[in-house]
Amino acid sequence: MRYVYLALALIVASLNLRPAITSVSPLLVTIRDHLGMSGSAASLLTSIPVLCMGVFAPTAVKWSRRWGIERTIAYALALIGLATVARLFADSTLALLFTSFAAGIGIAVSGPLLSGFIKKHFSGKAPLFVGMYSMSLVIGAAASAGLSVSVQTAMNGSWQAALASWSALALLALVLWGPLAWKEKANRSKRTGGFSAAGRLPLADKRAWLLTAYFGLMAFLFYSITAWLAPAIESAGYDKRFAGAVLTLFTFIQIPVSLLIPLLIARFPKRMYWLVGSTLFELAGLIDILLSGNPWAAGVLLGVGAGGLFPIALMLPIEETSHAEAANAWSAMVQSGGYMFGSLGPLFVGWLQDVSGGFAPAFAGLAVAALVMIAVQVAIGNKKTSPAAEGAPR
Repeated sequence: MRYVYLALALIVASLNLRPAITSVSPLLVTIRDHLGMSGSAASLLTSIPVLCMGVFAPTAVKWSRRWGIERTIAYALALIGLATVARLFADSTLALLFTSFAAGIGIAVSGPLLSGFIKKHFSGKAPLFVGMYSMSLVIGAAASAGLSVSVQTAMNGSWQAALASWSALALLALVLWGPLAWKEKANRSKRTGGFSAAGRLPLADKRAWLLTAYFGLMAFLFYSITAWLAPAIESAGYDKRFAGAVLTLFTFIQIPVSLLIPLLIARFPKRMYWLVGSTLFELAGLIDILLSGNPWAAGVLLGVGAGGLFPIALMLPIEETSHAEAANAWSAMVQSGGYMFGSLGPLFVGWLQDVSGGFAPAFAGLAVAALVMIAVQVAIGNKKTSPAAEGAPR
């Protein structure tokens, strides 16, 4: 029964890690019109939380040492919920950007620690639970992207209420994580001893930097597509609901793919082929947009690619380490550097769109980034770090 409870807690926590970001894109045109935001300023709504996910991810290791994994995750989920509900009162660009900043901090702390949570409680079945983690994360993103316009309509056209409604997920998560946090506090009060070097960021490890480069390029592409796919389709002459439907397709396609890929890698462990194959799907979707092809085809291709790349990015630090403390540290470093670089993606697309007046140059740049990512994936290959190299916790 406890095993099921922990799995459910993982799933519900994961649902909270994207709505603060992905609920914005379908409403972006409305928000820009209401607040008078430029393309570059609007892109900050996505870039700021992603940048926070990079800057604040290393602090997850520090807080988990102080409070434990479960209690730190509970606090981070509470912050996400507060930031999201505050959007109900966001009547200026600055106020809305501040909610993105606060939510980004909560997401930054939760993300790496959920990898450590999997290593701690589900080490023997990590691929299955990484798949559940990534699938739940995508479901949260898909629901918020696909339903935000309908929620706005139900809320008498209020985009603020539509964005704030996703705080309900955080409330649900806290119902499950509250008891875990309380138990963690009781256990840590009885525990003594320090921490080994395994809990430090692996800054001197070349392999950790390779994983960071991959995560960064993956995030650069993903958040660029998430923020600007719908506006790019609208600019091609389609209406807002059609563009939102394609974005929803892009997101929903990732749900089965993100669960299936980790299971397939466990069965056929040549992960480099899965990495490169997923990137080729994403590259094909970008080319489809560039050539003004079928938006539905682009949504499917991009969704399959993104759905494969993200769970592998989550799995790599877990596979390269032997225990939860080291998994926290590797995940924090990989996600920190990766998200900081990834936060530049939406800004890159927004800036080029402002300068050129169209999306073709920006999506051509994204295609080049996909080619660079393939080179990094080949360098990562199939080899894993020896677990003995990172030490063991005391």
